[in-house]
Amino acid sequence: MTKKRDAKRQAILDTAYRLFRTQGFDQTSVSEITAQVGGSKATIYSHFPSKEELFVECMMAATEAYIEDIVTLFDASGSDPNTVLREYGARVLSFTCSPDTVAVRRLLIAEANRFGIGKLFYAKITVLRAQVAALLARFMAIGSLRPEDPRLAADYLRALLEAELVEPLLLHARETPDEKEIELAADRAITAFLRVYAPTAIEPSK
Repeated sequence: MTKKRDAKRQAILDTAYRLFRTQGFDQTSVSEITAQVGGSKATIYSHFPSKEELFVECMMAATEAYIEDIVTLFDASGSDPNTVLREYGARVLSFTCSPDTVAVRRLLIAEANRFGIGKLFYAKITVLRAQVAALLARFMAIGSLRPEDPRLAADYLRALLEAELVEPLLLHARETPDEKEIELAADRAITAFLRVYAPTAIEPSK
């Protein structure tokens, strides 16, 4: 029964994702999803409390697989932040710059103010931010990084990684970068981050 229910849930997600991506949130109805996936509206609502929850779950599907991959990297990481963060930076930027991720992000931004969609999605992605903060806290505890607020450091790291490429992609101002460009951009971002959080970093004068 559990496998059957899981299969039905995945079928709903796959169908809804395709419709949301091609038609947008407004033009996609629960009735249309039901017609394509089979069953009834009650079946869909037994899996997802609302159309908004279904939308967010669809948008999170690829991100969740990515988060699992990142957590595996962190679990296997050593004590050298230079090595771990450079690999993390290349992975996260490659995912963030992919056409599918950019398209999903545009759609989320467009629908963020509808019935708390933005807040729902933000709450879910804080899981990854917590994982990054925990990794940075570990490096800080052993003296590999300068001790500061790890949650804020995780936010700065994300901002540095997105600084060069993400905004132009979201605004259709450039084409998808190749892996070499992504690797170089990630490397520059991590270099900047490590300079700021190096154990011997010079405190700014006040």
